[in-house]
Formats: sequence, structure tokens, C-alpha cells
Amino acid sequence: MTWLTRMWTVASIELQQRVRGAAWYILLGIFVFVVLVVTVFTTIATANSDAPGAVLYSLIVYFVLLLGTLVVPALSGNAINGDREAGTLATTQVTLVTTSQLVIGKLLAAWITALGFLVAALPFLLFALVLGGASTASAIVSILVLALELGVVSAVGVGLSGLIRRPLFSVVATYLVVALLSIGTLIAFGLGGMVAQEKAIQRYEAVDWQASSTEIDPQTGLPEKLVCTTVENEITVPRFDRVWWMLAANPYVLLADAVPTHYDSFGNPDDLFGGIKYGVRQAQIPPDTPSWSECEMFDQTPYPSPEEVISRTVPSWAVGMLLHLLLAGGLIAGAIARTHAPAKRMAAGSRVA
Repeated sequence: MTWLTRMWTVASIELQQRVRGAAWYILLGIFVFVVLVVTVFTTIATANSDAPGAVLYSLIVYFVLLLGTLVVPALSGNAINGDREAGTLATTQVTLVTTSQLVIGKLLAAWITALGFLVAALPFLLFALVLGGASTASAIVSILVLALELGVVSAVGVGLSGLIRRPLFSVVATYLVVALLSIGTLIAFGLGGMVAQEKAIQRYEAVDWQASSTEIDPQTGLPEKLVCTTVENEITVPRFDRVWWMLAANPYVLLADAVPTHYDSFGNPDDLFGGIKYGVRQAQIPPDTPSWSECEMFDQTPYPSPEEVISRTVPSWAVGMLLHLLLAGGLIAGAIARTHAPAKRMAAGSRVA
């Protein structure tokens, strides 16, 4: 048997154990039902939009990612220490299967299980493409990034199950890591922007109606001879442009930032990917000194469009993906070293066979 054959043997046995019961099929059925309901209501709500399929497609992809981050930790977080608790790990280790084949085989099984949600959502994704608005490039990139992210979550669960002896603790630790990446980065971004806030001068220029002329310009509604007064106030401005990089490791932001952006007839992003990307990219821009002039209210500089903001800011998805792959690779390497038999040292109370 070759190296790949032994590894696939471990993965196939793991897959057979996962799909043997009815719970897996019930979970898939619930997922399909939820996606069906979302598809129906989203199609109705976006029927008159320029790109109804784009909104639906991005929403379904995010549903798959959300469910993957909720279910995969429970399926992969006890992959190794669960066998140790059941007394079957040592039986496998006395065969010709090496530790790396064992760990990677379990990782592959967890990854394939997670991809089952993506496969179940394919009919709805195809419907969104047929509906119109979602581009082929966005579909290809989003599916590839989604598949990689599901693999990262699977690697985190399998890696922690090899590093932590108790299955319950490893499952909880996997959920904590996923929560740290998904929610913790958002909290750190918000708190970081508030901590990094600084003082700024807010200038308000108002029309002095008593000193100005009584003749009114019909085009602007202002006196033809303006007399303005300036009021200055000191305020605090959050500096999110200094902490925006914290969102690079967020899987939802990573997915949105990697997908090519398309715009509607008004120049706005036409899907959730573009909307989230625009919000994150806008955080990179330093805040302007807040000021407003009543005297020049009809001659204000226009705000940059979402397309201009996205084009002149820095993409961060590659950095986030690199961090995720390093995290996954490090945990899998640690699990291989920790699970290696014969072990030189073992924690007190650890089960050998």
C-alpha cells in the first residue's frame, strides 16, 4: 500500500462512521430547507433589482460558511482524542498506518464532511447564477475560498483534538478559535479604533443672516452677499484606519475581499461580498477633519464612490489566507507530533489503549 492509499483508508473509515447514522442526513435536510426558504424570500425581495442573482448567490455562500463554522468544530474537534477515549487509537497505531497518515486522513474526512454542505447548496447556487447578476468569476473565486476556509476550520478541529487529551475541551477550544477569528476580530477592530481615537477640530461655518445682504440668490437660496462666521469645537475621532488589518483574519471579510466586485447602475456593489468589502476598505482611509460650511453647501466636494474607495485601498485577503493556512498547518503538525507512537512522555491519566 502506498502512502496515499493508507491515508485514504483512514479517511474512508472515518467517513463511513460519520454517515452511518441518521443525524448527518437530518442535519443536511435542515440546511437544505433553510437555504430553500432563504432562496424563495430573497428572490421575491430582489425581483426588481439590477442583479437579483448576485445578492442571492452571496447570501447562500455565507450561509454555507456560517453553518460550516458552527458544525465542523463538533465533527472534527474530537477526531483523534475521541478514538483515544474509545480505545481504538492504539489499535490503529500498531498497523502500518503512520501518525501523519492517521492525522491527515482524519483531516481529509472532516474536510469532505464539511464540503457536503457546499455540495447540498450547489442547486441553489446554480439557480442564483441562472437568475442573473452573479458573475462566473465571482462564483469560482467564492467557491474556492469557501472550500479552503472549511478546510482550515477542519484542520483547527483535528489539530486541537490531537493536542488536547479530553474531547470536550478540544471541541470547546475549536469553537473558541473559530469565534476568535469570526467575532473576536470584529470586537478587536471596534475597540482598537476607539482606543486609537485622537482629538480633532470640528469647524462649522454658518451664515450670519443679520450681516448678510437681504437679496437672495434664487439658485442657492442664500444671500447674494454672504457674511459667514466660523465656530470651532474639539471632538474625538476614532482611527479605524490604524487597526483595519485586524479584520484580515476574519473568514467572512476574507471571503468578501477575495471575490471580484461588480457594481450596479448607480455604482454601488451589487452583492454582499462587495458591500462588506466596501465597508472594510473604507476603514483604511484616514478620517477627514470633520467640517461643514453652510455658506458653501451647494459647492461641496462629492464623496468618493464605492468603486473609487475599493480601487485605491489595499486588499487583505491574501494575508488573511496565509495566516489561516499557517494556523492550520501549525496545529496539524503539532497534532502529528503529539499523537506519534511510541510517545516519550504522556500526560497523567492518559489512556494508551
